[in-house]
Amino acid sequence: MTDDGVMMLQINFKSGKPVYLQVVDQIKSAAASGALRVGEPLPSIRPLAEELRVNRNTIAKAYGELESQGVIETLPGKGCFLKANHSPLKKDARHKLLIEEIDQAVVQAHHLQVPRGEFIELVRERLDTLDDKKRAHDNQKSD
Repeated sequence: MTDDGVMMLQINFKSGKPVYLQVVDQIKSAAASGALRVGEPLPSIRPLAEELRVNRNTIAKAYGELESQGVIETLPGKGCFLKANHSPLKKDARHKLLIEEIDQAVVQAHHLQVPRGEFIELVRERLDTLDDKKRAHDNQKSD
């Protein structure tokens, strides 16, 4: 979630991964990281579909999948919410999500013939970049 309450979802149309699964994974990640909190409404289907430039049915399918996995619940007339009994903050759940992402990156690095040392260095650089962005963001808030 950003300060204005909009969840930052990014769709990679070239990844080969179905868009609805990208939405599912990103919402689960947001729940696991605490960016999405219990009782907080998920974006409505139509505006989210428009923002991501995807069909409304794609978002509806993602939300349906999340609901069937017990991650979210739909309250008629109110929208979709992260379920209270879904405990995404458990360490093993966070690790499982992260391992899936890391595995994809490792496979991609292998296909691109990026040596292990270079891959590790890239990861360090990305972590440093993220830290720098976070520091800049935190400094902006305190201004």
